Amino acid sequence: MSRLKSAIRAVLLTLLISTTFVAAQWSMAAVPTQIPAAAAQPLAERNRAVALRVFDELFNQRRPEVAAEIYAPNFRNHGLHKDATLEVDQGWARGELHAFPDLHMTVLMTVAEGDLVTILWVFKGTHARSGYGSFPPTGAVMEFRGITIFRIVDGRIVDEWTTFNQMSAYSQAFQHLRWWILAAVCLFLLGWMYVGHVVFRWIVRTRLHS
Repeated sequence: MSRLKSAIRAVLLTLLISTTFVAAQWSMAAVPTQIPAAAAQPLAERNRAVALRVFDELFNQRRPEVAAEIYAPNFRNHGLHKDATLEVDQGWARGELHAFPDLHMTVLMTVAEGDLVTILWVFKGTHARSGYGSFPPTGAVMEFRGITIFRIVDGRIVDEWTTFNQMSAYSQAFQHLRWWILAAVCLFLLGWMYVGHVVFRWIVRTRLHS
């Protein structure tokens, strides 16, 4: 009788252990694998986020040091006639940040597809210091629109194509300076006329005394 009871207990214990093991396996299978939020995003959306850092962090937050995180070491800015390295490109960016202390870049539209991100943006700031082209500080509030295409590989910008109306930007600075330029031209002409008058009188006197 005791042997029968022991056998029954052994069978029940085995069934209990088996049931517990199966339940644990089902529970593990039911828990979804945790995927990092960034990796779960589509590639185009991850690339869009990288491109937007250029406008938000580098320009609007005035943090040029983040360029090392955003751009690849072999980055090229493709101009109309020649390309610029990362060092040259960021030199331009630092110059703009210096020349326009209140610079703000507004993103109007973004289109992301594969490794390409296209951004329509608006540049606005007060030209309060030198560092923009060859212009001295003009105090002009400059605003113009442009388009940039980025190619992003492994989370970093590798290529850039940017276009905007440079003549519009320069003309805004010139319009602010035009009255000063006209005044300078008038002063120059008056001085030239005065010098000519003095020289003419000297020539006349020389001829009279000869």
